Amino acid sequence: MALSLTSAIEYRHDTDPRLLDVFLEAIARGDKAALTELYHRTSASVYAFALSILRNASDAEDVLHDTFVTIFTAGATYRSQGKPMAWILTITRNLSLMKLRQESRTSELSQDEWALMADEHQGLTADDALVLHKVMQNLSDQERQIVVLHALAGFKHRETASLLKMPLPTVISKYNRAVKKLRGLLVRGERQS
Repeated sequence: MALSLTSAIEYRHDTDPRLLDVFLEAIARGDKAALTELYHRTSASVYAFALSILRNASDAEDVLHDTFVTIFTAGATYRSQGKPMAWILTITRNLSLMKLRQESRTSELSQDEWALMADEHQGLTADDALVLHKVMQNLSDQERQIVVLHALAGFKHRETASLLKMPLPTVISKYNRAVKKLRGLLVRGERQS
């Protein structure tokens, strides 16, 4: 079923690839309303992914902004292959890595920054964000990125592997190891409470 821009705005599945393709096609034609809709539906995933790489809320916000500027200016180069989020997050990843190279720094997020992330990601309470903050700081950079892409952005392991340019078995192994590590931390935390 092909979606028009008008029907896409009312479509229920926020990150359905067909929906995002409709928005990207409209953006390629210079449609700023489509960019706004795309932003509302994908910004939480873009921000979370940038944050998982940069570990600095201000830098992640800069990359979020730059990602959508790039999408608007490079929209005509997008070719639908049924994976628009992969294209969007590849832009995010490249901009994040550029930011790291430029500034050569990362820093831990404060509790306020994690709470802000919770506000921007529907369904994540402030308490959930604090727990997420505590456990995520115990993961390696790659583990954190894999967990964010799979658990928060909804990517399949194969898509995560492609985006991060890693072998699929490595992504699955690192994800399972990270989840096991997170469970262990949560269980220990419950025992101490």
